[in-house]
Amino acid sequence: MRKLVYYIASTLDGFIAGPDGADPTGPDGFWPVPADYVQHLITEYPETLPAPARAALDITDGGTHFDTVLEGRRSYEIGLRAGLTDAYPHLRHLVFSRTLNESPDLAVELVADDPVATVRELKQQDGKGIWLMGGAELAGVLHSEIDELIVKLSPMTIGAGIPLFSDKAAFDPCGWELTDHTALKSGAIFLAYARGTAAE
Repeated sequence: MRKLVYYIASTLDGFIAGPDGADPTGPDGFWPVPADYVQHLITEYPETLPAPARAALDITDGGTHFDTVLEGRRSYEIGLRAGLTDAYPHLRHLVFSRTLNESPDLAVELVADDPVATVRELKQQDGKGIWLMGGAELAGVLHSEIDELIVKLSPMTIGAGIPLFSDKAAFDPCGWELTDHTALKSGAIFLAYARGTAAE
């Protein structure tokens, strides 16, 4: 069975973006992206880099982790504002929205159905992992369906912003087993966890 993986960057204080929800790594962003961080992405997670970055870095590697990416409307609109109708043309791309009536890109699938039911169906299909890239609201709805959590922990705090999970998540304590970790010289740590049992 395929796994749903919430692969996301977070600050030390648990935020994935500032209060405005804008791309924190964009031209006006506050999130540093050191060279060793980029190199780690190229080496380990090339499929998670958006098409413009892949083109600039001459990346053709399809990657080994994911062949499908899921995101909510707000996250998708960040790319749209940057002129990208499909930031991940090398992946099957699903956007969950009940307000978008027509996809701006033929390759991007709009899904108005229940995210949980959709993910359960995707898990039964053949393929690689399913990358949940955000945002917090979709991650909150899908909290119980996440099989693995990969946090790209940035050595910074911002005080306030968009959390890892929105309040759409039900109170459902769960333990996670650390399965891998990589610490970079620049201070970022990649932490991989597998869903465990309920917290005691």
